[in-house]
Amino acid sequence: MAAVTTPLSILSIFIILNSLPIPSFSCPIHQKQALLRFKSTITTIFNSNTDPNSDDFTPYEELDSWSPKSDCCSWARVNCSTTRKKTRIVTELHLGAVVPLFVDLVPVFSNVLNPLFEIRSLKLLDISMNSLVGEIPGDGFGNLTGLVHLDMMQNSFNGSIPGQLFRLPNLSYLDMSTNSLEGELGSELSSLRNLTTLTLSVNHFQGMIPPSLFKLESLRFLDLSNNSLTGGLSSEVGNLRNLESLKLNENFLTGTIPEEIGNLTKLREFWLGKNQFSGGIPSSVKNMKDLESLDLSGNSFSLQIPDGIGRLPNMTTLDLSKNQFTGPIPPSIQNLSKLETLQLKNNMLAGEIPTWLFNITTLKKLIIGGKGNRLFWNNKAKIVPKCKLEQISMSSCGFSGRIPEWISSQKDLNLLDLSQNQLEGNFPVWLARMDIGSIILSDNKLTGSLPPSLFESLSLSILALSRNNFSGELPENIGTARAIMVLMLSGNNFSGQIPMSISNIYRLLLLDLSRNRFSGDKFPVFGDNPLLAYIDLSNNNFSGEVPATFSTETQILSLGGNRFSGDLPRNLTNLVNLEHLDLYDNNITGNFHEVLPQIQTLQVLSLRNNSLQGFIPRTISNLTSLRILDISGNNIAGSIPPEIGNLAKMINTLDILPTYDIFNFAIEFQDLILNWKNSFQGLSSRSLDIYSFLDFSDNEISGEIPASLGNLKGLKLLNISSNEISGNIPATFGNLKGIESLDLSHNKISGSIPQSLGKLDQLAILDVSNNRLTGRIPVGGQMDTMNDLKYFANNSGLCGMQINITCPEDVTSSDGKDEDDVEDSWFLWQATWIGFPVGLFSSILIMGYSLNFLHMSKFW
Repeated sequence: MAAVTTPLSILSIFIILNSLPIPSFSCPIHQKQALLRFKSTITTIFNSNTDPNSDDFTPYEELDSWSPKSDCCSWARVNCSTTRKKTRIVTELHLGAVVPLFVDLVPVFSNVLNPLFEIRSLKLLDISMNSLVGEIPGDGFGNLTGLVHLDMMQNSFNGSIPGQLFRLPNLSYLDMSTNSLEGELGSELSSLRNLTTLTLSVNHFQGMIPPSLFKLESLRFLDLSNNSLTGGLSSEVGNLRNLESLKLNENFLTGTIPEEIGNLTKLREFWLGKNQFSGGIPSSVKNMKDLESLDLSGNSFSLQIPDGIGRLPNMTTLDLSKNQFTGPIPPSIQNLSKLETLQLKNNMLAGEIPTWLFNITTLKKLIIGGKGNRLFWNNKAKIVPKCKLEQISMSSCGFSGRIPEWISSQKDLNLLDLSQNQLEGNFPVWLARMDIGSIILSDNKLTGSLPPSLFESLSLSILALSRNNFSGELPENIGTARAIMVLMLSGNNFSGQIPMSISNIYRLLLLDLSRNRFSGDKFPVFGDNPLLAYIDLSNNNFSGEVPATFSTETQILSLGGNRFSGDLPRNLTNLVNLEHLDLYDNNITGNFHEVLPQIQTLQVLSLRNNSLQGFIPRTISNLTSLRILDISGNNIAGSIPPEIGNLAKMINTLDILPTYDIFNFAIEFQDLILNWKNSFQGLSSRSLDIYSFLDFSDNEISGEIPASLGNLKGLKLLNISSNEISGNIPATFGNLKGIESLDLSHNKISGSIPQSLGKLDQLAILDVSNNRLTGRIPVGGQMDTMNDLKYFANNSGLCGMQINITCPEDVTSSDGKDEDDVEDSWFLWQATWIGFPVGLFSSILIMGYSLNFLHMSKFW
């Protein structure tokens, strides 16, 4: 008979079950307290450095769930796991970007992490993008022995990698990229046997790639890019047979690619760009069938591109640009049925550009041509592209005639670069209506005016048409194209006034209208544009007073070679970020000591060939950033103040700073032109950081040369010729160790040439002609090469082997010459050169400067 369950028995069961211990599904109290302490530390720092009433105040909404009254396993950014004992523990903390971005006000040090190190059950810790400062707390991380995944990218950690990290036995993912870590990578790496991902890019690591790295056979992703690593790539790299991504770009690695690279048959990404590798591409590369992206750009690779490249069926990106590859474009490339990006520019390739490139249906970016290549386009070719290109860059490819109409079929095009060709005709209306983002047609033979429809584009961001034969006025609707960031129209025949609407282009960063025929005395007001930093209106026919309607963010302002008159506007001093001011060849008046712009950031000041009066003020030493000063060809009087020797940037030469391409095409700036070593030459604007120049020539300056000028050891050129300077040449000039051209001619300088000038081992030009110098010309070093007579002519008594005049103290009775012979020889030499039209006229024509102020992505 079946048992009957009574209500009493059910109640008994319920009572029994209710009395049993219930498993805990809450996180341990000590872990909860640790997380609350972490939150408290961050919010305390935040609240003490932020005004709660300001617009910048951002409460921690995501951490609001971190409450003492709730289970920490339910909190945002916290994950827990259940143990065998049916309890829950914290195993994952996703704390990326939780520290507020106020590090400019107060640094957040790495010790804020200390409470987290008490949670020893962690398997994943993400503290990326927090701008944490200081050394990595090694002892703390040493507690997290169960850690599998550690992401520390985009902080400000410094110092070396602590040894405790290499003793985390389970670690398989380690990302420490974009910090300030340094030192060498050592043998300790080999202890991380389970590591599958190692990312140490964008740091300051030095030395060679350690051999221990190639013992990590579990590695799948290795990124050491953007460091300072040296040495070669070992053949042991072939041991990493599980590697899927290898990024070593932007280092200082040398040597060749080992043949063993072909062992990496699982590799999908292989980046060696911007190093110093040489040799050819190894034939074993054909074994890497999974390879999708190959970047060897910016090295010294040579020989021909191997046909094996065309046997990689999964290749989507091939970048071999900026090398020394020779020969033709290999036909095998047309077999790459998945190819999307092909970059071959700036090599030594030759031959006709194959039309089959346009039959690769997947192709989106075609970047060929450029400097060095001798590739040429068959202008008779009739093509119907089967691809949908987004970028076409075929500069220096021998295009002639009109702009090819097949381009009109590329409806997805956002970059067109056909610069440095022989294109003729007008700007096509069909091209103006294509709504292309970047159009670069500089250095061609294009004519006519610009169609107004070009500026109806909502996408146009770069328009570079410099050095063509365009003419006419700019369309009044130019301000409609508000997306323009770079507008370069220099070296054409444009005329008329600048349309006022151009000030409506709120994204404008760079405006170059130089070397045209623009005129007028009214200028657009750029003061409301906080982005416009580079303005070049030089060599036009502008008149009236010098405009000052520019933004306080302006860094480069070039107005030389116009017809401006009147005094310099005093409000130029409001341009607190100005680095380069160029006003040469105008008719600017006023007293130099009153109009000198006192701008701390000013590095280049060119006021040559104006009508300035007054004197050089002692306050010139306040321009602590000044490296190039040219006030030649004015009416400045007075003496050179001794404070001139305190110009800090002329005392110490600067290291060349690395330059970065802002866009994926070269923004060409005209070089700084100067009368250098007796001929006009261009100095690359990218090298200005290591050059200093001082030119006071052709004024009415008097008095003696201050000895403090000898402090300016960074000077490359010093020109004080054609003045009324008297006294002696200071012996301190022997300290100008960087000087290459020294012009003291056409003054009233007396005494002898200091013997200390024999120490100047870079001196190439010394012009002391037309003075009152006497005595022996110094010998030794570069002085022994100063044998051009015109540089010593018209002095009252110089002698020496450089001018073939024997000094009186060297004459003895055994020479068979008397005093009259010596005088006769001096008379003949002096008569030969009297009236010789010499005097090194050095003048600096500032035409351009580099965009160091921009740090942007390669292309938008």
